[in-house]
Amino acid sequence: MTDDILTHSSDKQDILTGSCLPMDQEPEILSLRPEQFADYVGQNEVVEALKIAIEAAIQREEPVDHILFHGPPGLGKTTLAHIIANEMGGNLTSTSGPSLEKGGDLIGILTHLEDRDILFIDEIHRTPKIVEEFLYPAMEDFAVDFVFDKGIHARSHKYRLNRFTLVGATTRVGLLSAPLRDRFGIFRSLDFYNEADLAKIIRRSAALLKVTVDDEGANELSSRSRGTPRIVNRLLKRVRDYSQVRADGIITKKTVEAALVLEGVDEKGLTDLDRKYLKTIIEFYKGGPVGIEAIAATLQEETDTLVDVIEPYLLKVGLVTRTSSGRKASEAAYKHLGFSFQKRMFQ
Repeated sequence: MTDDILTHSSDKQDILTGSCLPMDQEPEILSLRPEQFADYVGQNEVVEALKIAIEAAIQREEPVDHILFHGPPGLGKTTLAHIIANEMGGNLTSTSGPSLEKGGDLIGILTHLEDRDILFIDEIHRTPKIVEEFLYPAMEDFAVDFVFDKGIHARSHKYRLNRFTLVGATTRVGLLSAPLRDRFGIFRSLDFYNEADLAKIIRRSAALLKVTVDDEGANELSSRSRGTPRIVNRLLKRVRDYSQVRADGIITKKTVEAALVLEGVDEKGLTDLDRKYLKTIIEFYKGGPVGIEAIAATLQEETDTLVDVIEPYLLKVGLVTRTSSGRKASEAAYKHLGFSFQKRMFQ
């Protein structure tokens, strides 16, 4: 069971991973990424606030304030960074918190940035503390301090940087240190998409992929995509393959249902791992409450995977609740999985 859960070659698990996958770098995936706000669907309040900030910065001939995006994986944080760079007319340099192992890694990137360039750091909450401290003067004063020699011969040199904008993305905003979090001028949370916006994304992506999808097919696919654009695009490709081989090439409600049965995605968008998570709480721990560490140990899965990837959507749709004493499966989870639900007087 463990190998089935952890395998990254399985499409069932690939649609849920919080990390960047090789398929995210395929030209076809990149072609689905909108390059301007005019093509971006959803997150209306976030987009409007960014438009105003960018337009004001351009009028003042300044870089836009540093921006922090937080929310579950796949909601468009990276896409927004690309759009901001395009709208500002600068270049985008992308990296991630875990890849910045020492201060020299960050300094090398910072010193190559041009005026109004965008530096995008994904998983910024995982940036090592020693590297994070180099970000403070870079964000505030557009400068970094070098220390030469040691002991009584030590001397410091301040290197001026070009004015840039740091765009940070995180799924765990609570893990960011207060000094780093407070240095961001724009702080925006991205939420799950509604089905209407996902249907718009499906139609746009289908047009780019040159595949036909009818309204019922788009609505069915959007309802099974966990409110996440990344997932909807990946499932669209799998349904496209199925309709091409087993149907007439047109994506309908019937072909979506048949294709997603093979993918292990049910009518609520839950995958095998989601259902195993819920069944663990119900069958092993009598519906909870149970600690996340106990669930992870039972599933032989990483705690971070459950917290960052699995739980956000289950909490959003009300299939699980998080209490001070642990996780509890809701009545809706019992019904969805076919278990009988009986309220306990003392919980």
